[in-house]
Amino acid sequence: MSLFKRIFSSEKKETLDKGLEKSKDTFFSKLSKAVAGKSKVDDDVLDNLEEVLVTSDVGVNTTLKVIERIEARVAKDKYVGTAELNQILREEIAGLLSETNSGNETEFSVPTDKKPYVLMVVGVNGVGKTTTIGKLAYQFKKQGKKVVLGAADTFRAAAIDQLQIWADRVDVPIVKQSMGSDPASVAFDTLKSAVTQDADVVIIDTAGRLHNKVNLMNELSKVKRVMQKVVGDAPHDVMLVLDGSTGQNAFEQAKQFTKATEVTSLAVTKLDGTAKGGVVIGISDQFQIPVKYIGVGEGIDDLQVFNKFEFVDSFFK
Repeated sequence: MSLFKRIFSSEKKETLDKGLEKSKDTFFSKLSKAVAGKSKVDDDVLDNLEEVLVTSDVGVNTTLKVIERIEARVAKDKYVGTAELNQILREEIAGLLSETNSGNETEFSVPTDKKPYVLMVVGVNGVGKTTTIGKLAYQFKKQGKKVVLGAADTFRAAAIDQLQIWADRVDVPIVKQSMGSDPASVAFDTLKSAVTQDADVVIIDTAGRLHNKVNLMNELSKVKRVMQKVVGDAPHDVMLVLDGSTGQNAFEQAKQFTKATEVTSLAVTKLDGTAKGGVVIGISDQFQIPVKYIGVGEGIDDLQVFNKFEFVDSFFK
């Protein structure tokens, strides 16, 4: 189908295919058992397919939507063979993802009418938040953008150190204070510095949880308010980083963070080490928040712009 024509470069596509290999192999192993001995997509096959999707971490609500779409196709086409099921799945899931993701992006970019473009990154410890920030800084710098990092996760000494390592590796400036400093103060200083330096992109790291009694929602709201004293409409994007390998736990994290702050985009990491890649489909659909980036390997180039057609093509290849 022309819908799934090659968009990525062959090298990028190969990385995506490899990164989703475990998820794909596990899914197809389950799918082949679900349709064994069947030639037609009937109620039994749909029941089995429902179980396959749920156990592949697509999530119950999204699975029901996919099954409904396939039921409608079967009713319309009168006869659908199990041999066609994979193609139908690809088309219906791509259609579902289209409702949340524009899906045309292939390169790292930021709007040119926002300068500096302020990206605030949220997520719990251990999901790959700092690594994602470092890889984003690398990609933006590679495009000739001037990037400044802000170490506003001040409740964990390791977070400041890790961000410093990435700043050194990518060779971009970082604004930081000592551990325990006010995160809003760091964010304020970072934006002031970025404006002075005429930076294009600012990426602010924030705490995933707080070691004192301050409510996370209040803390993130304060960081936003203080940033707006420097850049009136900051932040332009609040990106939640989720660890794809945690499957259903990632849904729970998304639920908590979307309650705590207005999340406008998602990055799903660690998809290469897991069979739970279906979580990208479920989270994107359930929270109606676009997935911007996915992590499909440990290399500095292995953070990719999420493209729904390429993702679905690799997942159901």
